[in-house]
Amino acid sequence: MPPVRVGDVTTAEPILVRANGLTKHFGDFEAVRGIDVEVRRGEAFGFLGPNGAGKSSTMRMISCTSPRTGGELTVLGMDPDTEGPKIRARLGVVPQTDNLDTELTVRQNLQTYGRYFGLSRARVREKATELLEFAQLGDREHHEVEPLSGGMKRRLTIARSLINDPELLLLDEPTTGLDPQARHLLWDRLFRLKQSGVTLIITTHYMDEAEQLCDRLVVMDGGKIAAEGSPSELISRYSTREVLELRFAPGGQEAVVPSVVDLAERIEVLPDRLLLYTKDGEGALGAVHQRDVRPLSSLVRRSTLEDVFLHLTGRTLVD
Repeated sequence: MPPVRVGDVTTAEPILVRANGLTKHFGDFEAVRGIDVEVRRGEAFGFLGPNGAGKSSTMRMISCTSPRTGGELTVLGMDPDTEGPKIRARLGVVPQTDNLDTELTVRQNLQTYGRYFGLSRARVREKATELLEFAQLGDREHHEVEPLSGGMKRRLTIARSLINDPELLLLDEPTTGLDPQARHLLWDRLFRLKQSGVTLIITTHYMDEAEQLCDRLVVMDGGKIAAEGSPSELISRYSTREVLELRFAPGGQEAVVPSVVDLAERIEVLPDRLLLYTKDGEGALGAVHQRDVRPLSSLVRRSTLEDVFLHLTGRTLVD
C-alpha cells in the first residue's frame, strides 16, 4: 500500500518531533495538559490557540529552552533533557519579538551569529551572502538595523535563524504586527524554505496564515488539543461548506432567529449579525427573503479556519 498523503508530506517521512502525554506546570498552574503531537520531516505544522492555550510553553519545550514537567518528548530523535545542546545546534528559532543586535549592521548580525555555531569565517561570509539574497536584504547589508522597517527586521531575524542550516525551524508568531505586503513576502520566503526541505513549526493567531502555510495543525485550548488535522479537514469536520452572514441594526438580530433557525446546521448570534452555517448559502439567502426577513446586508462566503477556531475555542477574550 502506498504511503498516505497528509498535505505535501507522506506518513512514511521520519518523525522529527514526538510528544506523548506532554505536560508543563508552573507551580500549581498546568500550562500544557498531556498533549500528543507528531511532526514529520518536510511538513509545516501549526499550533493555533487563544492566549494562554499552551502554544508558547509547548514551543519552548521543543526548542529545549524550558524543561518538560512530565510525559515524553523527543526532538530529532533525542531527549531534550539530556541532549539539549545537540538538538539546539540543529534548530533554527524565530522568537515572537525580534532580538537583533542593533549595534551591528545587517550583515554583521548574520556573521556574528554564525560564529556561535563554529562556522569558519569563509563559510559564514558565504552563508550570510546567500541569506541576504534569500531575505531580499542585499542592498541593506551594510546598514544599521534600527532604521529598518518591521518587515525587514523580521526577514533578517528569519535569515539569522537559518545560518546553521537547521533541519527544524521554529517560528513563534512570525508575522505579528506586519502590514499585508510584508506578511505575504514572508509567506513566500517560508514556502520556499519548506520546498527546500526545512521542516517548519509555526504558532500564529492569523487563520489565513495557517491556511496558507500549514499542512497540518492542532488547535489548543486550555492546555489541551481540541482538534488536529489539515486546514481543509478541520473545516470539513467542524464547520459547513458555506456561511451566510446577515447584518442587522444592533439589537435587531435576535428577534429574527426563530424565522431562520431551520435554515442552517448552526447559528451564531453576534451583536450586529447572524451567522448561518449551511451547505448552500445562496439557497438559505433565498429562503430568508421568501420569509420576508430584511437584513441591512447579506454575504455568502466559504467557511474558513477562523470559523473552526472560534467554534472550538469560543469568542470570549482570554488574557
